[in-house]
Amino acid sequence: MTQHDPIDQDLSQTEPRANYLPYPSSRLAAKIIPQDLSNFKSRGITRVERELQQELVELRESYLKVIDAFNWNKLIYESQFSFEPVVGEIYHLYEINGKRQLSMIEPEAWSQRWIGTFRLNADGRWQSDKIADDFDIRSFVSTTVG
Repeated sequence: MTQHDPIDQDLSQTEPRANYLPYPSSRLAAKIIPQDLSNFKSRGITRVERELQQELVELRESYLKVIDAFNWNKLIYESQFSFEPVVGEIYHLYEINGKRQLSMIEPEAWSQRWIGTFRLNADGRWQSDKIADDFDIRSFVSTTVG
């Protein structure tokens, strides 16, 4: 007579065992009470929304800085000047008779409308050192383009 090993019988079952089921399989099993996850979800939503809002604000600020840099560079390169600017040197942008002109003359020495002071970087970009209080590049671009 051959005896069957109960372990082999348990291992050969194709149905899941009761202790691995996600629900109770008898009346004697422990009662499963679903957890209230609304507090967890609301905290998570609040935290994630706050972080994403902050990322959007930072992204918007970064975007506006790039747009401003583009507009300043466009404005300076489209201005009039009769010399080749030297990298690292400081130049001044003026408005004379409705046209913009780049000059080496300092604002204190010239009575024209000064827009700003800029430095030419090695990559060919103009970096602002100081801008006139009465000149806003965003207003200027929206009125001249729009």
